[in-house]
Amino acid sequence: MILATVVISNLQDRIAVDEKLEEVVRKIVEFALDFEGAVAEVEVGVVFVDNAYIRELNRSYRGKDLPTDVLSFPMRETSTDELFDGNEEVERLLGDIVISLEKAREQADAFGHSFEREVGYLVVHGVLHLLGYDHEEERDKKIMREKEEEVLRAFRLTREEFQL
Repeated sequence: MILATVVISNLQDRIAVDEKLEEVVRKIVEFALDFEGAVAEVEVGVVFVDNAYIRELNRSYRGKDLPTDVLSFPMRETSTDELFDGNEEVERLLGDIVISLEKAREQADAFGHSFEREVGYLVVHGVLHLLGYDHEEERDKKIMREKEEEVLRAFRLTREEFQL
């Protein structure tokens, strides 16, 4: 299994973040990277924020003046191929995943599954973005959604199965 350093920062106070949630987030990041075949040791930041904070980020970086659930900020503008070839010289910092816990709670309630499952999904979505996946084109969206479901099923983080 890949060695990943997952740095979690909680910049909001609306929803409690406990050690169990942090541990699940760390495991999901590592699992998703391993599932994708990454072999380099990397660092991923996961930042928990509220809707106001992520709305400002969304406005600044994407020109969309509304809160969203997750934003990813890759540290590389080029290929992530070196993560998969055993290159020891690879830059360790993969990027940051910013998650609105308020939006995650809203979506979990709307979809009828646990808050933890929703956060897990958003983490997987963010990791895939850091690895270069996107969903701007319909074809890419289909590929990314299928990959998300593969990772979630393999981690047993389905709507029915997951219990924190």
